[in-house]
Amino acid sequence: MFYRESMYKPIDVDGEDYYLKPMSCPFHIAVYKNAKKSYRDLPLRYTEYAQVYRYELSGALQGLTRVRGFTQDDAHIICTKEQVHAEVVKCLKFSLYILKSFGLNDFKAYIATKPPKKSIGDDELWNVAIADLIEAVKECGLEYDMDEGGGAFYGPKIDLKINDVLGREWQCSTIQFDFNLPERFKLTYVGADGQEHTPYMVHRALFGSIERFFALLVEHYAGAFPLWLAPVQIGIVSISDVKHGAYCKALSKQLINLGFRVEVNNDNEKLSAKIRKLEIEKVPMIFIVGDNEMSNNTVSVRARGLGDWGQVSIEEFVKKVEPILAMGVPKYQGLDD
Repeated sequence: MFYRESMYKPIDVDGEDYYLKPMSCPFHIAVYKNAKKSYRDLPLRYTEYAQVYRYELSGALQGLTRVRGFTQDDAHIICTKEQVHAEVVKCLKFSLYILKSFGLNDFKAYIATKPPKKSIGDDELWNVAIADLIEAVKECGLEYDMDEGGGAFYGPKIDLKINDVLGREWQCSTIQFDFNLPERFKLTYVGADGQEHTPYMVHRALFGSIERFFALLVEHYAGAFPLWLAPVQIGIVSISDVKHGAYCKALSKQLINLGFRVEVNNDNEKLSAKIRKLEIEKVPMIFIVGDNEMSNNTVSVRARGLGDWGQVSIEEFVKKVEPILAMGVPKYQGLDD
């Protein structure tokens, strides 16, 4: 009723209506209902990378940032009323860890409240839930603004919006409080008193849309990804493909076995043209191979933003690059169970 206009029209299959999946919530609910649950089983956390489809208006479509079919890292935590606050805080800390790991440190929280028209549940429950979300945001030390009327139809939410290097704001992680769907889908658990109770649900997406998140990263880094994230981490070029090609191929195999993403440029071009091509592609590390490197079993390294490292062995390179790979990744302080 509240979401149909955002869904594709049904597909008739043998006289039954089938819909392209718009969200994962009902499926995780079905998993929960597969067997009777006790309070000792809670919280239960279900998550998946799900392909979902939403009928966005054609005028709203834009590159990877607004598409009709995308991958959502959707999770649902089903818990008792007493567990809700701790679960929201854990989700929020996990979201912050993920964003900081990608070098996204400029963000702000928004508390989205009850939509004025399309919503379910009474105002008192909404107000209690909103107060709990505000407390969770404060507990994590975040600044926040109120997004009046911006909540989901089933409950309020926390949205984390990122500012990229150009100051543009992007919607990413979201944590949604839900006291409505468990009741409407008749979810229950047996409490310590032996009676059946209705659980609460927390919806959580770390990236939101994976496609949109990749678009954000491309814009944020302007294509110059940090070493750990770059699609190609090392580009190998030789002065002469005929003389040094076999050595380059062996180097590539050795580096791949060490876990690096490597590309060898075998184009029949001048060395300067090969290097220039890798620089335009913003490959973080460029290995140059000539007679001296092949004789000494070394490579000459040009590190983007760090200058020339001169001739080094692969063992020396790995030692030098390890702290760069680890740079900026925060220590995880999220779930403890």
